[in-house]
Amino acid sequence: MNQVDITELYRLVREFCKHDTTGHDWWHVHRVTQLALYLARHEGADVRLVEPAALVHDTDDWKLKGGEGYPNATLMLKTVGYKSKQIADIIGIVEQVSYKGAGVDTSPRSIEAMVVQDADRLDAIGAIGIARAFAYGGSKHRPLYLPHLEPQLHETFEEYKTAQGHTINHFYEKLLLLKDRMNTASAKALAEERHRFMEIFLEQFYREWNFRP
Repeated sequence: MNQVDITELYRLVREFCKHDTTGHDWWHVHRVTQLALYLARHEGADVRLVEPAALVHDTDDWKLKGGEGYPNATLMLKTVGYKSKQIADIIGIVEQVSYKGAGVDTSPRSIEAMVVQDADRLDAIGAIGIARAFAYGGSKHRPLYLPHLEPQLHETFEEYKTAQGHTINHFYEKLLLLKDRMNTASAKALAEERHRFMEIFLEQFYREWNFRP
């Protein structure tokens, strides 16, 4: 790869995300990048592709921006010195990261994409995942819980994208499914404890919700 200024890419992404309050802020990106680097080193993925892909993975996310394509990521990567072929390779990884519904196959096609997808999904579960779920739900004016509204295991991306529900359902529609959808052995090991923490949280949530004097 040619010489690129990865430090400047960190700065650009941090500036881009600085006002986010949906759980997709700079610290989410930072955690995903650190997780992705850890997984890459354990799984033999190319860090030169994994690091920039992790950094820009949410800059054009459909949940946040509503548009199509990857204009923000492309511009940032070009600005810091990546060439067209490198940008295409990095964007190719980013395209494979997002969860698109319980019934939608989002299996990555390369070890680099596996690593970045796993890192993003690890940050969606566990204690931080719980906090992020409620932050995102609040940003979309979704209620915490509606007992009469059952989870839906969406069969298409369109169903998932347009779904309106409460945050507790999101655990069953996505978060609790992620442990078994990790791609790499390293991510599977990390996911176990985080998954169990979510189960414990839900057990306590229902105990408190259903309390009767």
